[in-house]
Amino acid sequence: MEDEKIIDLYWERDQAAITHTEQKYGGYCRRIAGNILYDREDCEECINDTWFRAWNSMPEERPRILCAFLGAITRNLSLDCYRRKHSAKRGRGEVTYIFDELRDCAGGEEPYHHVQQKELAEEISRFLSGLGEEHRVIFVRRYWYMDSIGDIAERLKISESKTKSSLFRTRAKLRSYLLEEGLL
Repeated sequence: MEDEKIIDLYWERDQAAITHTEQKYGGYCRRIAGNILYDREDCEECINDTWFRAWNSMPEERPRILCAFLGAITRNLSLDCYRRKHSAKRGRGEVTYIFDELRDCAGGEEPYHHVQQKELAEEISRFLSGLGEEHRVIFVRRYWYMDSIGDIAERLKISESKTKSSLFRTRAKLRSYLLEEGLL
């Protein structure tokens, strides 16, 4: 079913919207949640919460890209769940490690706090649009989708060392860019 028709179903408050959303985007959202949570039950809870949140918060201005709208909801819910389950006393996991990789680029504070700041998000988008496609895909797969280095390398059919090198260089460029823009 086309996204516009699914959105129409949400606006008509037709519960078939959730069924069609699950069929079309369930796998996509599960992958996002799974890359963050690594726990099937937590993933399913986040997916159900995603459908519930979409049902209750479909914006007045309909989302231009439904999968991005749903992906953002899933990602935010998954990160919230991760933070609840992995407090400092319980240890640090992969998601914390991924944010640590970005810490130097984002001025030493937790990056997910900066994501809420519209100006920083716009500058990062501008920065990413200036990258070559491969570097942009590697960066987004790592820091948006939380893919592992191995998964990114396999997806792009490149070595893990090339993936790591690209991420290292892109983080350095991002830091320089943010410094130039006065955001650090």
